[in-house]
Amino acid sequence: MATTKSTKLPIKKYKKTKILATLGPATDTYEGVKTMIENGANAIRLNFSHGTNEDRDRQIPWIRKAQKEIGKPVAIVQDLQGPKIRLGDFDGIINVARGQNLVFGYKADYDSTGVIPTQYDLAKKVKRGEEMYIYDGKLKTIITAVKDGKVYATAENSGIMIKRKGINLPDTDFGGDIITAKDKADIAYGSTKDLDYVALSFIQTADDIKKLKRMLSNLGSDALVIAKIETKKAIENLEEIIKETDAVMVARGDLATETSPESVPIIQRQIIELGMKYAKPTIVATQMLASMTEAPEPTRAEVSDVATAVLLGADAIMLSDETAMGRYPLESVDVMKKVINYTQNHALHPISVINMEIEDNKSRAISHAVIELAQQMEATAIVAETKSGATALHVAAARPNMPVLAVTSTDRVAQQLALVYGVKSFVRPDDKFQATKLTNWLQKSKVLNKGDVIVTASGQYPGVAGVTDTIKVRVL
Repeated sequence: MATTKSTKLPIKKYKKTKILATLGPATDTYEGVKTMIENGANAIRLNFSHGTNEDRDRQIPWIRKAQKEIGKPVAIVQDLQGPKIRLGDFDGIINVARGQNLVFGYKADYDSTGVIPTQYDLAKKVKRGEEMYIYDGKLKTIITAVKDGKVYATAENSGIMIKRKGINLPDTDFGGDIITAKDKADIAYGSTKDLDYVALSFIQTADDIKKLKRMLSNLGSDALVIAKIETKKAIENLEEIIKETDAVMVARGDLATETSPESVPIIQRQIIELGMKYAKPTIVATQMLASMTEAPEPTRAEVSDVATAVLLGADAIMLSDETAMGRYPLESVDVMKKVINYTQNHALHPISVINMEIEDNKSRAISHAVIELAQQMEATAIVAETKSGATALHVAAARPNMPVLAVTSTDRVAQQLALVYGVKSFVRPDDKFQATKLTNWLQKSKVLNKGDVIVTASGQYPGVAGVTDTIKVRVL
């Protein structure tokens, strides 16, 4: 599906940091999806913790129809639920006093036994001495014993428990057992649909990523994997996880509970830097414009939070409740775009980039050479001919100060690149004049102008992955 429409926006006004918006009840119409994309969303997240496959069967075609009408590749992200570690059902509120002894059991009947029900069999995983946080960390407990399928714990502070609230276990090793039966069914369903990324929840080690990649490969899926960093164990294995994954998300909600709220900004910065180091796209998520779930304007702190992610060099920033169930979903996307644009246009310093470390030394060298030449020539844009997306990804990882126009013959690659910093992707048939034809078309569409300098990275064998070996300079 060749890109047949061209934005009339001048190339220098392209936003570089991308927006990932969550589709939910507040935007569950074709017009809602289309307007989110028009307002600036580059990717749509389908949260598989909620909704049904029938919902997805309706929503995925909406996204593809909208991207075709607008003329803009859009990435679709399947976000898996992961282990549903929550309290079970019981009536009312359980008041807990500091020092109180508590007993938890899988699907227990609280009214008849006094055992607090859980939706996950904790007794199979937890050990004595481990910490257990309940209700977004509001109640902290220490596990004192595990016996006969029951988990015994002591409350470290006073608080309350409400049914179905989340449980965090920062010290617990799940031993690679994080892909649930529901996840497996959702992965199998997703492999038959037009999805670009699969986000894996509550990962702890790089082996979790490898396991998901094997499952996707066996199902014939070409979706890429997003590692959601939200556990204490993931932080301990951070660099290995980022090396193994295709992209990474800073899932700040559970991460704050598993580590500590004050550690999250530092971890966020570390993840973004490692993403650039290994050329892996990074997504900052959770509560970015949380107040806009109820209010028409964000708080000043939220605006600063979004701007900080842009200044650090995140590839994308995410809206969750704001667009899924908020009162101002479309306005949230528009506000986020405005903050991104203002920040990138008025930043006082370039993004700090550390040396890239990827296995393909040739690709790394070409990427650096392309950017250095483009900067010396004061180029308007870099054009990357790419079959797999790697050339554009490696160029973008160095955060050049000009847009990267990626031209590929594959819809999937163009859509996956929609989440990558500074990349505007186009679909064109494989051709030795692929980049030239693209820039001619963009000039005709008034996106590029006479006199613009374009630096192109290409290969002498169009359509073959991994053979980028030629750099050209063209003055329109």
